[in-house]
Amino acid sequence: MKLRQNVKHFAAKQALTLPVVGDKVNDRLVDLHTNVFADKADPDRADERRPHLDDFFDATMNTYVAALEAGYPEAEAREITHVQANFDFYNHGWTEMMEFPSDELEVHYERYDEFFERYDITIDDPLGKFRPADGVAEAPSTPEKLDDPDHPHAEGGFADDAYVKLDSGEVVVGGQEEPEDVSPSEAPGVDDETTD
Repeated sequence: MKLRQNVKHFAAKQALTLPVVGDKVNDRLVDLHTNVFADKADPDRADERRPHLDDFFDATMNTYVAALEAGYPEAEAREITHVQANFDFYNHGWTEMMEFPSDELEVHYERYDEFFERYDITIDDPLGKFRPADGVAEAPSTPEKLDDPDHPHAEGGFADDAYVKLDSGEVVVGGQEEPEDVSPSEAPGVDDETTD
């Protein structure tokens, strides 16, 4: 799939494993992801999905760290979490929120099958071993959308690798090298004034 990547992504990567700062960054990233995807939802359904999205994205932060620890580059570790989210959106019939078309679900799974199998992640169970002990908030499904899926935010044709759009607008395969001078202080949530 196609993702963005800039210095804030690398700063978040560093910050998520730090004490205190890691919790702030985790919470800010969860808020950011919930807001982005709630904005893609049917406006009449967005608010009812927010508690589910909060819980789900909080769990995927653990997936991200585990993928980094397993040796995946930043872009691929982050892509893994986005693939999980798209599995969840598909399972709920939230096709308007998906980032790639539903006919690419299997291909995305197969690219990371070794990681997914290690943590019992499947298309039907997108969190696998990362599911919180107290579960994830329920949200109403719209399974009727699966009959004729509408994917206004999906971009197909990028299922064979992690494609990264840089701030320059250039798209590169696999992402960029981590800059040497990145500081965790640049991560979203470290500074309460952070807006992006």
